[in-house]
Amino acid sequence: MTINLHDIELSVQDGIGLIRLNRLAKRNALDAEMVQALSQTCYDIEHRDDIHIVILTGTDNAFCAGGDIHAWSEEGATSFARHWVRDGHDAFDKLARLRQPVIAVINGHALGGGLELAACADYRIAETQVKIGQPETGIGIIAGWSGTQRAVRRFGAQTVRRMALFGEMFTAETAMHLGIVDKVVETGTGLDAGYALAQQLLQRGQVASELTKMLINAADGEETERVLESFAGYIAAASPELEEGVKAFKEKRRPGFPLKKT
Repeated sequence: MTINLHDIELSVQDGIGLIRLNRLAKRNALDAEMVQALSQTCYDIEHRDDIHIVILTGTDNAFCAGGDIHAWSEEGATSFARHWVRDGHDAFDKLARLRQPVIAVINGHALGGGLELAACADYRIAETQVKIGQPETGIGIIAGWSGTQRAVRRFGAQTVRRMALFGEMFTAETAMHLGIVDKVVETGTGLDAGYALAQQLLQRGQVASELTKMLINAADGEETERVLESFAGYIAAASPELEEGVKAFKEKRRPGFPLKKT
């Protein structure tokens, strides 16, 4: 079954969720509705028990050409900052912080917001024909969806300088050499490679993989506060003290927490 929400498709099969950008006429450039749809899709994935791995890709030979210039250029300065930039951050943060490992299959050029989108993934597979870059300053705007923050953490400051400041456009092979992508495959084979990798991941411990991703994200500064409180919350929720505390609350009495023997 495929769910299509404003040109963001989600299909699920055998534990693998496939997010596909489907706005081919615009090379999958993101408009405000797609950004909101991506945010909602990530929220839904986070709460589904039948999705263990996520693959992110685009339709046909297009990945994501970035933010739709026609969409954001019509925003006033205040609206641009309040909504376009912040809504994009919200959606991309949800993607980067999914508990499930995310594989990006870059099957077409990843430019500006498209590269920022790919940066949210845990593993990036690029087809050999793609170009990767951050052209924003060439039209007088900045990389606004964590292109100077998450991208620096994941790719390194100098690599981002070369793209964002000096406008360098990288081939897939060069991007792999620089650590922007993890694997390069032939044109048209990216999705197969993504599914093959996902199958390998499904053979590993799902809970262990989820916890490991969260710990790596915390070490990378991605979601330190949420990870710490999530782990602590799990320990507290598993304690017999919670059961007694809730029971006492419902019975309107003082809880009798068991003393730990030393």
